Amino acid sequence: MNRRLAVMDSTAISLCMDNHLPILVLDLWQPESLRKAVLGEEIGTLVDDNGQ
Repeated sequence: MNRRLAVMDSTAISLCMDNHLPILVLDLWQPESLRKAVLGEEIGTLVDDNGQ
C-alpha cells in the first residue's frame, strides 16, 4: 500500500490484511484467466500472510 500501485482499492487491501485473507492478483484482460483462477489452476500472483 505504501507504493500506491493502484491495482486494488486500498480499503479492500486493508480488510484482507486485517482478516488474514489471501489476495490473488491476475490479469482479467487475458482470456480464460478468471476461469483458471476459479478452477484452482496456478495463475497470477498470490499475496498472503507468508509474503508469497
